[in-house]
Amino acid sequence: MSARMLMSALILLVLSECMMLEAQLQVRFYENSCSMAEFIVKQEVSKAFFKDRGVAAGLVRMHFHDCFVRGCDGSVLIDSTPSNKAEKDSPANNPSLRGFEVIDSAKARLESVCPGVVSCADTIAFAARDSIEITRGFGYNVPAGRRDGRISLASETRSLPSPAFNLDQLTQNFKSMGLTQEEMVTLSGAHTIGRSHCGSFSNRLYNFSSTRRQDPSLDPAYAAQLKQQCPQGSTDASLVVPMNPASPAITDVGYYTDVLDNRGLFTSDQTLLTNPTTANQVTQNSRNPFLWKSKFALAMVKMGQIGVLTGTAGEIRANCRVINS
Repeated sequence: MSARMLMSALILLVLSECMMLEAQLQVRFYENSCSMAEFIVKQEVSKAFFKDRGVAAGLVRMHFHDCFVRGCDGSVLIDSTPSNKAEKDSPANNPSLRGFEVIDSAKARLESVCPGVVSCADTIAFAARDSIEITRGFGYNVPAGRRDGRISLASETRSLPSPAFNLDQLTQNFKSMGLTQEEMVTLSGAHTIGRSHCGSFSNRLYNFSSTRRQDPSLDPAYAAQLKQQCPQGSTDASLVVPMNPASPAITDVGYYTDVLDNRGLFTSDQTLLTNPTTANQVTQNSRNPFLWKSKFALAMVKMGQIGVLTGTAGEIRANCRVINS
């Protein structure tokens, strides 16, 4: 099957899977109620990106972390209170998540133009799409109409996949969110941009198992480089490394090339080679940037529909950090 035929089949599959949500989420949802909404978000993402190119990866990850906890409801944006520790302050999100100030800026402008209209959840979804596009990925239409949740609990971030997951754990985690194993492999490619704190993978360098100090699936030269960047026993939480050193701010297939070269940063990256099916997908993606970027765009649209609140459910937060009183 040619890449073009495969792309057409993928589009038909995703469209059929999304039909039930068509009446709830719609492309150009704000066309009449706030026609500048998507443009405003894109402007704020662009301004932030040209100050710090790493913010794009942060916004894509924020959308992912929002959707995998309570669905895509903007709950990841809510600040903790004295009586509640929110998602953003769980170890899974703090200090690794970033880009909150971009959402704040976009939301402030949206509220000044169209008060009470554009949800925080949609703002994240638009910002993630714009981040992919600005880093040379394929842009895509974002079905919108999400409403904002009113609950954010750090304890619920257990539903996020761990960088230490093996293939079975990853597959099951994504399946629980309605995503296929192939979509998991496709979305893993988001690790082609951004950075990671040393603590997310240092076990692969120094304490892999009772019999091995270093993960044997990790390329030795790459491991030596990582050890220089992340010294054993360091308590410096600011130490970070690029996840795809060759092009950390470009949405490309470098991630899959790295995995094939045993240079996947996380256990959850390198584990994609432990199964013939997923290994074949990694190879296919590495060889066909157009195909992967197309699949990635479709998978992002599908992921963005997990557990959405629509209609009269939830609310439209005036301030993304605080639920409406």
